[in-house]
Amino acid sequence: MKAIRRFTVRPVLPEPLRPLSDLARNLRWSWHAETRDLFQSVDPDRWAASGGDPVRLLGSVPPARLAELAEDRRFLRRLTTAADDLHDYVTGDRWYQTRSGELPSAVAYFSPEFGITAALPQYSGGLGILAGDHLKAASDLGAPLIGVGLLYRHGYFRQTLSRDGWQQEHYPVLDPNELPLALLRESDGTPAHVALALPGGRSLRARIWLAQVGRVPLLLLDSDVEENEHGERGVTDRLYGGGSEHRLLQEMLLGIGGVRAVRSYCRLTGHPEPEVFHTNEGHAGFLGLERIAELCADGLDFDSALEAVRAGTVFTTHTPVPAGIDRFDRELVARHFGADAELPSIDVHRVLQLGMETYPGGEPNVFNMAVMGLRLAQRANGVSLLHGKVSREMFAGLWPGFDPEEVPITSVTNGVHAPTWVAPEVFRLGARQIGAQRTEDALTVGASDRWDAVADIPDQDIWELRRSLREQLVTEVRERLRTAWRQRGAGTAELGWIDGVLDPDVLTIGFARRVPSYKRLTLMLRDRDRLMELLLHPERPVQIVVAGKAHPADDGGKRLIQELVRFADDPRVRHRIVFLPDYGMAMAQKLYPGCDIWLNNPLRPLEACGTSGMKAALNGCLNLSVLDGWWDEWFQPDFGWAIPTADGHGTDPDRRDDIEAAALYDLLEQRITPRFYERGQGGLPDRWIEMVRQTLSLLGPKVLAGRMVREYVERLYAPAALSHRAMDPDSARELAEWKARVRSAWHAVTVDHVETSATRATAELGTTLTLRVRVGLGDLAPDDVEVQAVSGRVDSEDRIADASSVPLKPAGGPDLEGRWLYEGPLSLDRTGPFGYTVRILPAHRLLASGAEPGLLAVPTDEVRESAGVLMR
Repeated sequence: MKAIRRFTVRPVLPEPLRPLSDLARNLRWSWHAETRDLFQSVDPDRWAASGGDPVRLLGSVPPARLAELAEDRRFLRRLTTAADDLHDYVTGDRWYQTRSGELPSAVAYFSPEFGITAALPQYSGGLGILAGDHLKAASDLGAPLIGVGLLYRHGYFRQTLSRDGWQQEHYPVLDPNELPLALLRESDGTPAHVALALPGGRSLRARIWLAQVGRVPLLLLDSDVEENEHGERGVTDRLYGGGSEHRLLQEMLLGIGGVRAVRSYCRLTGHPEPEVFHTNEGHAGFLGLERIAELCADGLDFDSALEAVRAGTVFTTHTPVPAGIDRFDRELVARHFGADAELPSIDVHRVLQLGMETYPGGEPNVFNMAVMGLRLAQRANGVSLLHGKVSREMFAGLWPGFDPEEVPITSVTNGVHAPTWVAPEVFRLGARQIGAQRTEDALTVGASDRWDAVADIPDQDIWELRRSLREQLVTEVRERLRTAWRQRGAGTAELGWIDGVLDPDVLTIGFARRVPSYKRLTLMLRDRDRLMELLLHPERPVQIVVAGKAHPADDGGKRLIQELVRFADDPRVRHRIVFLPDYGMAMAQKLYPGCDIWLNNPLRPLEACGTSGMKAALNGCLNLSVLDGWWDEWFQPDFGWAIPTADGHGTDPDRRDDIEAAALYDLLEQRITPRFYERGQGGLPDRWIEMVRQTLSLLGPKVLAGRMVREYVERLYAPAALSHRAMDPDSARELAEWKARVRSAWHAVTVDHVETSATRATAELGTTLTLRVRVGLGDLAPDDVEVQAVSGRVDSEDRIADASSVPLKPAGGPDLEGRWLYEGPLSLDRTGPFGYTVRILPAHRLLASGAEPGLLAVPTDEVRESAGVLMR
């Protein structure tokens, strides 16, 4: 019989065990081994059955066992130690509290997904895992973040395979009362709500669930409340599901509702109000509109409020693929804003202007969430050096006239949260070497450039560690494979072969990620005969573990999975290559440490960062990857291999894949497998162990989320907080009025004449020329602009590369024609072909960069020809 209603019955813990509830409700347990060990000791079998979830564990322990533990003095001592440690962690000073200078009192961090732990399945892939690692690292550093997201009642989806290898999606219902969450409540005990106005007089209401991530509160909005109509209840049903309007409502709730949730949380708890708002990808971009509406309600006009909001906003773009950006029809957006819907105080046309693709190559009737994110943020970044470059090119249309390298999008390379992803055995090896506290500090704060202590670990210890982790992975794979085959309809009698799947002494390659086409899941299958030879080599075999989910609407991705599954089902190779369905955090935490090689072969440069290889590296796994994302930045032959790419514009896609697959096979056959199986005098693979050592000592400190969050604090959050404080209402009005005046007058800004003291087209290194420029400023004054000389090496078409700019100074007042003369030195500081030009930019003390207004004046062709000096 089926129940007509479901309840969550919480256990009543004996008084001595009450701290267990606090430990279970703070998600620090997900990266704190001692706390997890404590919960495991409550009941090892039930701990395993709960999937390592303390909330589910405590709900299943019999009262008799709880009573027994309440009398167990040894257990109570461990409980007291764990509770005291958590208290010290959440209240004591950490890295952030020891910094000098003016740091933000709080930062609100918005993301559509958060991967904190498998016990809170609110993530689909890299974006969510990155957001979760960002919160955890901020907690470890003491940075005062408030996370904001949505609570999806079905999460993303659970993946199984049909008998013929086709992906099947399942959406189990999540009960928030069974998750490590608590409702945010008003002072009278009623649940706190946020509400959005919808067209036609309807409304969308949402409760606010609180997940405590160490020191960081994470607010998750949930629309499945009785006050909503059926359609509105389903807004937060699943991650990345539904059609355009469904997604638009999710993103309005995340951005607009999220700001309102932050205000409620700060009001109810006394938490400092955020000075900086960080938008993790464009999905939360509407948060800027809500903050503009708040300031307009306090008396500011729209343009002034926009400047005030921009000053304290950071926008991070995560995709180099235009298809990865949410874009909506302008009419759909227009219908959900204005007098009859949300934010009635803001003119709908002003809303639309923020997101429209009004630049060359854009679609003028499309509302682009990333474009809105960039227009609403004074600071923006990509997530690796290469991705920053790609982003500057991708969004250059928003800053017409500027070279891509001058587009104001910087980069902060992603990192990963080591305590979450480092295997306990790796941590213990470090603790044996330098002590547990120093190891924990090294993995969290990440303040050193190298981990020199790794050099002192004996080769034998490193090799035994690697084999132990590989053996654990083999056991995990066999268990998961057996479960997967049963789900595919196989009987127990058919599965005896699984006991021989993988070998703990064979070189193990891992490949696990989402399955869009550009990540090329099946590149390894390009030449199946060569792959089969690699898998079955009599002396130097390899084995491969593959996992990944395709988006439910992506049949192309599902076909790639099916193709790989069918190859892995072949009885000749199924003991050497496996596909594991339902890739998630729990699987990943076994997969990364257990592999010897982490494979990544996307189409360059379509991988923004690709953090899975970072997690593998922290466990001594070597990377084998296309030079894309973070690997393009940090690759060294000391700790991995680069797959050569054939990404020239004229390369046929099929031929490109053939070339790159052949390069992959060559690396495995000629360089990687010989090094793994070659033994030195002591019977160990000395050269392989040295690469593991170099990976840990040189790459390990770079890939930490602690390093990443410190960079965000120092390079983006602190400057944004200073800009926010400087942008009081009067300053915001001043900047808005100045921008309006400059824009209206800019048509009259001209570079009229350029001359130098040079008489010849050659000069010696170190020579300084005098540059004189006559400019027209129209109705503007010299204080409104900066006239710059831009110089550097030139190519065959006289384009300046690696340019440097020097401001020129006015030499006297305007002449009879109203023209201004500017002068300055031009240093010839480089040999070879050298060139210069002159340009005029707007200048104001409250701008983050001269490119911010997107205005530029340069010499006309006639002026260029008359200026006429190129040094060769």
